Amino acid sequence: MTDGIYTGKLVCFWRKQNAMGSSKVQRLSGMQKQVLSLFRGFLRAARSKSEEERRKIESIVSQEFRHNAKNVDRKNFLYIEYLLRRGNKQLDQLRNPGTTGLSSLQLHFSKTDYSDPSSKG
Repeated sequence: MTDGIYTGKLVCFWRKQNAMGSSKVQRLSGMQKQVLSLFRGFLRAARSKSEEERRKIESIVSQEFRHNAKNVDRKNFLYIEYLLRRGNKQLDQLRNPGTTGLSSLQLHFSKTDYSDPSSKG
């Protein structure tokens, strides 16, 4: 959630160029759809807050999602499911009219903390 506010539209399909130059559409997995839905949910919930808080929320959410996309192994489904559950709880709290904003807790883990637990010998 680092480098600014997300203002563009989310693209639901990633395009890959094949050798012929035409593009193929790669469908998203169920988990990828859940992640995008959670991201959009945060952006929608931010709209109900004040302009200043909306910008802060969008910045934190963008920074957090970028961080996890970069640092979490795509095959570590247990950890991704945990992040989805945690994110949904935070989104429910943010949707509460009494909640005025969102804060971020910076935790620094080594790359091994994000590794696949089944790969350990």
